Amino acid sequence: MPVEKTSSLIKRSVFIENQVLRQILGVCSTLAVTNAMTNSLVMGLGVTFATMLSSFTLSLMRNYIPHRIRMIVQTLVIASYVILVDIVIRAYLPGVSKQLGPYVGLIITNCIVMGRAEAYAQKNPPLPSLLDGLFSGLGYMMILLMVSFIRELLGFGTLFGIRILPDSFEKWTIMVMPPAAFFIIGSMIWFLNARKLKREAAKEDTRK
Repeated sequence: MPVEKTSSLIKRSVFIENQVLRQILGVCSTLAVTNAMTNSLVMGLGVTFATMLSSFTLSLMRNYIPHRIRMIVQTLVIASYVILVDIVIRAYLPGVSKQLGPYVGLIITNCIVMGRAEAYAQKNPPLPSLLDGLFSGLGYMMILLMVSFIRELLGFGTLFGIRILPDSFEKWTIMVMPPAAFFIIGSMIWFLNARKLKREAAKEDTRK
């Protein structure tokens, strides 16, 4: 299988096949942790770390893992990295760890991590697999930060806990609730699909 160029890998992983907006993966954590940008940043970094290193490790092992037990091996490898992430967050960011609750541990079952391991790392060399995991994770983190920017700013008047809007600003209570993330992500998906359809229609017009 030919190795994908880094530039096309970045474009595909971050934009064209974004794990949240295109693949509709990792939505549960996106709804739960995006009420604050600090939580989103930590969660995004954790998923990126786990996806990147688990893809790299599983790619190194791909020729030695019996096909019938590959899912078990993938889960064990991913769990090892997620436990490491959880330990680091608990040690250095106890407040964030408490706010994230069980969602750090649930990275083990995050469809993004499992999906990249199964779809890419099992079929490609280690370095491209590492980069695929890295940029897939960064694409996920980008969406988390975009959603949390809107939610935290309108819901609390702050960004990364720093007050941005004046105290007189009427806070939008709905923005601190999970349904707000659902509506924001839905709007993003609608916008991207509308742009795609518009471009396709324009191409059809130029062909006529």
